[in-house]
Amino acid sequence: MSTRILPIDAVLDRTGLSRRTLYQEISDGRFPRPIQLTARRVGWPEADIEAWLQARIDARDRAAA
Repeated sequence: MSTRILPIDAVLDRTGLSRRTLYQEISDGRFPRPIQLTARRVGWPEADIEAWLQARIDARDRAAA
């Protein structure tokens, strides 16, 4: 199984969050932390982002039920 690592622009595009909101959510412990790829580059495992999005959808569906 290969793990795809998403750069910040792809994460922002998929989630619809702004950069500031993304880092605030990370700081507050409500969003997956990135992994350090190099000294100046981070990324997020695609599976972590998909799981976070699914959790938001599940929470919405539970609230509607």
